[in-house]
Amino acid sequence: MEVRHATAPDQVPGATTEWLRARFLVEDLFAPGEVRLVYSHEDRMVVGGAVGPARLPSPAPLRADRFLDRRELGVVNVGDGTGTVTVDGAPYELAPKECLYVGRGSREVDFGGGAFSLVSTPAHAAHPTALSTLADAEPVRLGGREGADERTIYKHVHAGGVRSCQLVLGVTVLEPGSMWNTMPCHTHERRTEVYFYFGLPAGQRVIHLMGRPDETRNLVVADRQAVISPPWSVHCGFGTRSYSFVWAMGGENQAYDDMEPVEIGELR
Repeated sequence: MEVRHATAPDQVPGATTEWLRARFLVEDLFAPGEVRLVYSHEDRMVVGGAVGPARLPSPAPLRADRFLDRRELGVVNVGDGTGTVTVDGAPYELAPKECLYVGRGSREVDFGGGAFSLVSTPAHAAHPTALSTLADAEPVRLGGREGADERTIYKHVHAGGVRSCQLVLGVTVLEPGSMWNTMPCHTHERRTEVYFYFGLPAGQRVIHLMGRPDETRNLVVADRQAVISPPWSVHCGFGTRSYSFVWAMGGENQAYDDMEPVEIGELR
């Protein structure tokens, strides 16, 4: 498990592309039969990828006998077919873009065939392991063709859906011909957010904006890569083709109305 330290906005001006990518972009998460993890000190989130068959490990930096001794976990099927996740002997079938929330105290998590995006936050309370299907997520449709941002948002783990200690997670799917996500953009000082991009055709990219609203930078992101967005940073992107992404947050507030909106004309 790679460990990355937290960053401050005054570190970004003058930063090279290599410096930005090393701290905020997670590139190599998937390998057959492996679980790969990155521990970020931004809200102590763990970002990962799993390709089964594989078991969730408990890496030494966690200082825990089991990964979920003091944590909770969100698992999203980012493959093309149905995948299986088994928690303490109980199997769960996940269709593409569906989510399994795994509660604190779970002992063993095994991944069957398929590819899974993982996001974990510290947990100080235990909630039941629960499957959230696309139907359960009550899809919300936003945007339109005129803004190239026609999309469907599936909220899986949140106060009105699957309950958690502090993890909030969902999936956004852009319609063909739409490329923008989350524009106008925003910040939220009480929550770190991770974007995991998938469903992007080979050779295509997403240009992900980050940094302070008045001094933005960009990351060029490929399929099945993630961006760690600190609370002080904007986060939005434009793809060269349509795509999907998992968004996941951790912090002191689970409410969606705590955002600080940024008008398009204010971006620099």
